[in-house]
Amino acid sequence: MSLPRILAIMGSGETAPTMVTTHRRLTSLLPSPIKAVVLDTPYGFQENAPELAAKAVEYFNTSINVDLVVAGLTRLHDTHLRADPVAIERGLRALADADYIFAGPGSPTYALRQWSESSVARIMIDKLKHGGIITFASAAALTLGKATVPVYEVYKVGQDVQCLEGLNILASIGINAAVIPHYDNTEGANHDTRFCYLGEARLQMFESLLDEDTFVLGVDEHTGLVIDIDAATASVVGNSNVTIRLRTESFVYPTGSVIPLSLLQSPFSLLTGSGEVSSSHSVTAVPTASRTVAAQPNSLDAALVESTQQFDQAMEQRDALAAVRAVLALEQAMRDWSIDTLQSDVLDRARATLRSMISQLGDAAIGGVKDPREVVAPFVEAMLSVRATVRAEKRFDLSDIIRDVFASLNIEVRDTPKGVEWSLPPK
Repeated sequence: MSLPRILAIMGSGETAPTMVTTHRRLTSLLPSPIKAVVLDTPYGFQENAPELAAKAVEYFNTSINVDLVVAGLTRLHDTHLRADPVAIERGLRALADADYIFAGPGSPTYALRQWSESSVARIMIDKLKHGGIITFASAAALTLGKATVPVYEVYKVGQDVQCLEGLNILASIGINAAVIPHYDNTEGANHDTRFCYLGEARLQMFESLLDEDTFVLGVDEHTGLVIDIDAATASVVGNSNVTIRLRTESFVYPTGSVIPLSLLQSPFSLLTGSGEVSSSHSVTAVPTASRTVAAQPNSLDAALVESTQQFDQAMEQRDALAAVRAVLALEQAMRDWSIDTLQSDVLDRARATLRSMISQLGDAAIGGVKDPREVVAPFVEAMLSVRATVRAEKRFDLSDIIRDVFASLNIEVRDTPKGVEWSLPPK
């Protein structure tokens, strides 16, 4: 059985609930047992590299039902820390034998430095020529094109924008591009962190360093571009958009779009002499009815906000069951997103919110979650009926007793033209 030839590029969320459907669909195309490998180089410099690899293994095992093998290629070329040559060759052999190769977060420049003069790029290109599925996300995705931007060094260190030589794996399928993941990032709030934390000004600087025939291929967060070489198509999956950016012109393709591979190979044909979009390439969208999985929240942050709002509304409306549902929804979201490698401190904030919810439910259990008016209404209405009777019989002594009882309980009774009204004191 020949293997499909597929390159999947993910903007982020590669180990999040949003990409489960895509991983499942891709791995379903492979014969069993699936030989899947996580290429752990991009985050190999981090002290928690083993933990990140373990999270990827857990994600594929529990969410995709696929056993993932760790390549163990965290270091290949740093002489004083170089890994055992036997372990390196073992990892490269695992890549060569794999049907499915997955790589994700970390530093693109570190990954490129470790992969230089190695067979990693050749192995990837061989998969795309002869059969296999490659899924590169986040930092790994940055290395796929002809050029790479040193994101860590520019955004965190303040280094000038540079254009580094990428693996240029895309060139093997005729695409001359620089891949920018996290394209729609908004973490900066009051400053521009789009385009993988570059912002517009620095992206323009990067573009000015590119060859004239090289374009920017932007992939939004929790979004993927699945390039099926055999079908000659590229499908946008996930939550958002893929952008073909030709310097001053951007062409945006939402999730569900199916782009001809020829368009990615000749993107400048989108432009005519008048600057208008050419109609020579058709882009189709997958019908909404054919999507079988509901959209997931973009992040644990989004799930946290949604669950908090639902909980607060339930408590205000004194709806105990709805409050419990909100608590359970948040706990499930925390479980679903706990494997994601890019959650920063949001898991800690979610835990704090969950504990607060449980505390509030405890208070409600002691004080009662139902509206006190609903609880006492039958008794108050009964006493008001008695009061009306004794007043009609001019038994004002008994009426005064009832009035005093209401006053002692802080129940306000008012005689109005429309009848008797009563209220409880504010909580």
